[in-house]
Amino acid sequence: MAAKKRRRKRRRSRINPAAVGILAILLIVVIAAAVFLIRKYSPSKELMDLKLYFQLEEEDDLAIIVQNELIEDKGIVLNGRPYVSTEVVKDYLNERFYWDSAENLYIYTTPDEMITAAVGESQYTVDKKSTAVDYQIIKVEDGVAYVALEYIKEHTALDYEYMEEPNRVQITCEYGETTVVDAKRNSEVRYRAGVKSPILTEVKKGDVLYVLEEPEEIEKWTRVRTADGYIGYIRDSKLKDEYTITTSTDFVEPEYSSLTKDYTINLAWHQVTNKDANNTVLEKLADAKGLTTISPTWFFIKDDNGNIQSLASQDYVNYCHQNGVEVWGLVENITYKDQIDITSILNKTSSRQNLVTQLIAQAIQYDLDGINVDIEALPGEAGDGFIEFVRELSIMCRRNNIILSVDNYVPMAYNQNYNRKEQGIVADYVIIMGYDEHFAGSEEAGSVASIGYVRNGIEKTLEEVPAEKVINAVPFYTRLWHTDNDGDLSSSAIGMSSAAKTLANNNITPEWDEETAQYYGEFTNSEGFYQIWLEEERSIEEKAKLMKEYGLAGIASWRLGYEKDEIWDIILKYVN
Repeated sequence: MAAKKRRRKRRRSRINPAAVGILAILLIVVIAAAVFLIRKYSPSKELMDLKLYFQLEEEDDLAIIVQNELIEDKGIVLNGRPYVSTEVVKDYLNERFYWDSAENLYIYTTPDEMITAAVGESQYTVDKKSTAVDYQIIKVEDGVAYVALEYIKEHTALDYEYMEEPNRVQITCEYGETTVVDAKRNSEVRYRAGVKSPILTEVKKGDVLYVLEEPEEIEKWTRVRTADGYIGYIRDSKLKDEYTITTSTDFVEPEYSSLTKDYTINLAWHQVTNKDANNTVLEKLADAKGLTTISPTWFFIKDDNGNIQSLASQDYVNYCHQNGVEVWGLVENITYKDQIDITSILNKTSSRQNLVTQLIAQAIQYDLDGINVDIEALPGEAGDGFIEFVRELSIMCRRNNIILSVDNYVPMAYNQNYNRKEQGIVADYVIIMGYDEHFAGSEEAGSVASIGYVRNGIEKTLEEVPAEKVINAVPFYTRLWHTDNDGDLSSSAIGMSSAAKTLANNNITPEWDEETAQYYGEFTNSEGFYQIWLEEERSIEEKAKLMKEYGLAGIASWRLGYEKDEIWDIILKYVN
């Protein structure tokens, strides 16, 4: 027995210490690898700093989620209510609210009413009648105007839910079909797609999540928004199949009625610069066959308070009505442009309302059928004030059965501040001034209204305004371009007869240009090189054809006195 024990001891002593060391190292490596893999692939438990996520710095800051977007702008919380800036309202919720920073007024226009709230007040006013609410409607803080969401909701199709810790508001303002998905089990929504990304919020089994689109699909993860405003990612394995739900609102959008005619409009502008010029209406109407509407340039904005100079004449209106022609008095800002600040006039409620009041008073006094607004060279910063002026004027026109039309340039990037889309809703007619493709200050000679330019103006306008409200205006004038012997370019606007006479006097027979759909002529004399793209019967007919092709409400022309008599026969072919 003792001998066997000795043999066992001898066998144990033969174990190699080096082998033991290697085994130990391998074990450590395996353990380290396991720890590494666990750390790399196991989900992180780190929680996202929510104030950092929502970018909240102050105690009363409010994060704003509009539909499925956490926007950069922040609101405030006042007495437990959510407030958002007037800019957020305009950009995301309802552009018909207008903030007058000069007079601290917040205005909302409906088809029939102008609703006003002043800073710091708990009431709003409609037609001098005040209605009290149990909260402050609008507050200015650090130069920013904030308005209670509760007030915006009274006039807007939206729903919202305000939540605390952290302060945030989820706003829904788009309704219809939306894609959602249910959580299959309790899980987490993470800041980014990946198990190591911080956790934004927990979701429970059965919670409904709104599915959001991504520019590129991320494998095994879905971007979602929770009902309480968190936007992040959740693993596909934690979700059931997507499905569609339909959201709706009880809000009834205001309906804008229009005073449109049941005939094709044939309008011409009559340039009136003094009282005596009104007397020429007899001969103007005698020459213009089939004219349905005349628009005399009667009203001129003359000071920054919105006062106007008027050249209106009752005899003029009576004579037109006796001949079955409607009168739409034109108001413009060009005659006194060096004496007025159109931005100040339009952006300030008192001057804007004064202008509206005076125009309506003139229309009623002289029994006008309509008002034609011709505000030109509108500065970018006056865009909001301009469209608010159109809204406010439309209310009074609608109340008094007066047609409202607004003149517009051919749509270009620089004149988007005219807001043709809103014009097409609140005004009765939107008129395209389909000319001035090349104008007095142009750097190169060219057509006043080539057919491509006119077509583009119509098509671009129809993207925003219904055809039954669009009138396209054609020019009765052209430009005689002169490049002198020093290479300097200038031009002068001339009527049809003067243009034809100029070419005849220089023994020039113009040739038809298919690209512009106009006759073109040129000549040289001792004073330099002359060019002209003519407006006459054939070119006007090509433009009138576009009116028919696009189903427009009518045709307009600038201006009476520039045309040949034969032009009216051409226009009559397309308006009857």
